[in-house]
Amino acid sequence: MMKYENILSTCPYCGFGCNIYHQVFDDELIGVLPCKSDIVSQGKICIKGWNAHEFVYSKDRLTKPLVKHNGSFDEVSWDEAINITVKKFIEYKETCDPDSIGVLSSAKCTNEENYLIMKFVRAVLGTNNIDNCVRLCHSPTIVGLFRSFGSGAITNSIVELENSDCILVTGSNTTEQNPLVASYIMRGKEKGKRLIVVDPRKTPLTKFADFHLIQKPGTDVAWINGFINVIINDGLEDRKFIEDRTEGFNELLKTVKKYTPAYVETITGIPAEDLISAARLYAKADNASIVYSTGITQHTTGIDNVRSLANLAMLTGNVGRPNTGIYPLSGQVNIQGACDVGALPNFYSGYQSVSEEKIRAKFELAWKTKLPTKPGLSAVEMINDYPTATKGNIKMMYIMGANPVLSHPDINRVKEMLNNLEFLVVQDIFLTETAQLADVVLPAASYAEKNGTFTSLDRRIQMVRKAIEPIGECRTDWKIICELARRMGSKEFDYSSPTDIMNEISSLTPIYGGITYDRLEKNGVQWPCPSKKHPGTPDLHKDGFSNGRGKFVALEFKKPAELPDKNYPLILTTGKIMFHSHTGTMTRKTELLNREVPTGYVEINPEDAKKIGISDGELVSIQSRRGEIKINTLVTRTTPKGVIFIPFHFSECAANILTNPAFDPSAKIPEFKICAVRIKKIE
Repeated sequence: MMKYENILSTCPYCGFGCNIYHQVFDDELIGVLPCKSDIVSQGKICIKGWNAHEFVYSKDRLTKPLVKHNGSFDEVSWDEAINITVKKFIEYKETCDPDSIGVLSSAKCTNEENYLIMKFVRAVLGTNNIDNCVRLCHSPTIVGLFRSFGSGAITNSIVELENSDCILVTGSNTTEQNPLVASYIMRGKEKGKRLIVVDPRKTPLTKFADFHLIQKPGTDVAWINGFINVIINDGLEDRKFIEDRTEGFNELLKTVKKYTPAYVETITGIPAEDLISAARLYAKADNASIVYSTGITQHTTGIDNVRSLANLAMLTGNVGRPNTGIYPLSGQVNIQGACDVGALPNFYSGYQSVSEEKIRAKFELAWKTKLPTKPGLSAVEMINDYPTATKGNIKMMYIMGANPVLSHPDINRVKEMLNNLEFLVVQDIFLTETAQLADVVLPAASYAEKNGTFTSLDRRIQMVRKAIEPIGECRTDWKIICELARRMGSKEFDYSSPTDIMNEISSLTPIYGGITYDRLEKNGVQWPCPSKKHPGTPDLHKDGFSNGRGKFVALEFKKPAELPDKNYPLILTTGKIMFHSHTGTMTRKTELLNREVPTGYVEINPEDAKKIGISDGELVSIQSRRGEIKINTLVTRTTPKGVIFIPFHFSECAANILTNPAFDPSAKIPEFKICAVRIKKIE
């Protein structure tokens, strides 16, 4: 008898975390439907979500373990692949140094899998060298908001945006990157709410903005200080909030005095009068919100940019109340969760420091082992600083569900570093550009082939439910990790299901303390949820900041690491588009999405195109100090004069061959949003 069922799960793409139904017919995944009862998506999904099933059956799926012999891959048994990998782990741990091993986790994997790999790295391998792709997008959010508010996460629930009287969007092409978030902003506009967009490009959202302020890339601290200057001079700051709940205001006051609208115009290019009007609009709103994404964070001043926005929110008292707050938008489904459960070099689960003796003792007791004491290396330090690696610091890497060959800056350096490793094992669902360089490739199960949880960008922990059996010989990531641990002699990875893993996470992680699978059956739960009876927390900082008082910080504008000159006269900025996700690992295996945008392009302003002598659709060469790509042009006024834009999803014209590996000194995030380039005609 034929069998048809709809299995509720969570979309694998952006951090919004839409609930979806997998349509399963005779044990085959045939489609996706939206979930009308989902409290967040409310029966809507974007174009990627509608097609989230297709890549699962791609002919390019890895279905058997691979081992490289003489430069080419051979299919082998799981037993052989695991044995080779374990032998190398033991060799580097015992004869070299545990810190010679570097591990990358994945925002595409579940909370349970990210927790297990960080436990494996610390308790079995004996190093804290574990990181995930938050390093490339929102590490300044974690660090910056933690320093200002005491918690490095979104402050409010996404659904509140439509009732915010004024929304300030900056560094976020929201309609393309997080379409369902944009729908809440547009609902607000339909209700008469006000919208300010600060962005160098004319994104779709700018058409609906009351003000679109076009700043020069990399000048965000200056314009935010300008907003603060106007608000203080007009007496629009929330004095009671400042006095009752914050510290450091006087230092901020001294610094922003010189950031007059006229002075800010000389730095940013934003007309002084427009800056004044927009600042007043934000400050006069009863409830105002700030939405941002990687246009704010992917800078050498990423933390400064985030903390400046925190200054602005605290100045006007727009924190700790409904329909206010700060909304950092993530581009991958489980970036929040991967960080929450400790896939970071300096934190265990729940942002508990590896350097604190009492915290470390708690995990040592639970895991029955001694743990390393010093924080590990970030992903950028492991991969991009390749001269250090070739001198012997990192000799082996284990990469789960990450593709640094496309996602990291200065790709030529990345490839050189990975090729200089003595051993590389990659665990993924496709033979990605990174997996092609591996010595061993372990075939993993997709999101549709396993159970677990994702945590959405507004801290909502939600169920991921298995719809079909793993294809071929694929195994779930958590089972692979457990097998590696057991083969290395550990007795602390004897889990029968993801339920067991979540129970352990809850027992060791205060912000997840009340989380059980039973509680997640309907609409999930937002952390912090410290106990089984706690309802979860839609809005943070209602009764006070996590660090006591909110911390204002006085910040000066600093220039980007690399600016145009006569040899490289244009600024390159990179980003995402609606039809593709991250390095295209899944979306480029989806026929409809690939048909819509089959390859990359460079947006260039008509004035720049005319000056260079190039036309729309022409193949050109783009060069930076790090490399060169060939790519077709899209001549458009979307991008301002002097700036070009390239989406980074495409390996054949990879934007990150060009980008600058310079990074924020604390958050260690590279400066993807600004580097100097030149364009040449191909004769």
